[in-house]
Amino acid sequence: MKDKNRNKSTSRFDMQFLTSSISTTLVLLLLGLVVFFVLTAHNLSVYVRENISFSVLISDDMKESDILKLQTKLDKQPFVKASEYISKKQALKEQTEAMGTDPEEFLGYNPFTASLEIKLHSDYANSDSIAKIEKMIKKNTNIQDVLYRKDLIDAVNENIRNISLVLLGLAIVLTFISFALINNTIRLAIYSKRFLIHTMKLVGASWSFIRGPFLRKNVWSGVLAAVLADAILIGTAYWAVHYEQELAQVITPEVMLIVCGSVLVFGIVITWLCAYFSMNRYLKMKANTLYYI
Repeated sequence: MKDKNRNKSTSRFDMQFLTSSISTTLVLLLLGLVVFFVLTAHNLSVYVRENISFSVLISDDMKESDILKLQTKLDKQPFVKASEYISKKQALKEQTEAMGTDPEEFLGYNPFTASLEIKLHSDYANSDSIAKIEKMIKKNTNIQDVLYRKDLIDAVNENIRNISLVLLGLAIVLTFISFALINNTIRLAIYSKRFLIHTMKLVGASWSFIRGPFLRKNVWSGVLAAVLADAILIGTAYWAVHYEQELAQVITPEVMLIVCGSVLVFGIVITWLCAYFSMNRYLKMKANTLYYI
């Protein structure tokens, strides 16, 4: 008989622990997705900005050796991420392929100029910085013009700012929601043990002694939930990068490390805090109050 009762008690404990862990896993998964999107949004903004290029049109009077020297000089500047030299012949070839006809055949000359295509580091990919860079480059008398799409750059930066603010607000809201959901899950689990807690008080057990097993149990539940949530997030990220290789520049190992670490910390801290406050609530209650909650 004692063995049967012990088995039933263990079964109830395991089921309660498992149910709590699954509920917490779903909430931590949601929280992890928010952290993931916030971090990848930053990487995506950097990726987009660093792929916006501007063209430096070079006079025909400038020798190719001097152009290459200019390119080397620009590459050493802190704002340049990468540069590409496009000669007159290469420009003509590219435009001929794009238009399907050779402009040189009916014009009698090559209408294109040599140019340098420059990509900037993300911190410099804004209209104000490019305007300063343009003035610096145009000091060279062999530079015909500096071409860039100011409207596109402004639109990209504005959209990135708006998306960042939305994601930040969403992260704050979902953090509170996650805390509330996990808190309710833990409170329900501790609620079923309220009479046991009161009995332990009656036999003289200290509050810290009573809280200990409940705190440890819920922290382990949080750790298990965090590990499960991290496994799902890592698996999803791996599938996404495997499906689209370009995403590797956005979903980096550093991002996943921060996401997994954040989920684990949230899992431990939130479950501990919720269990601590819930335990204190029942520890403060008198016996007659326990029957009316």
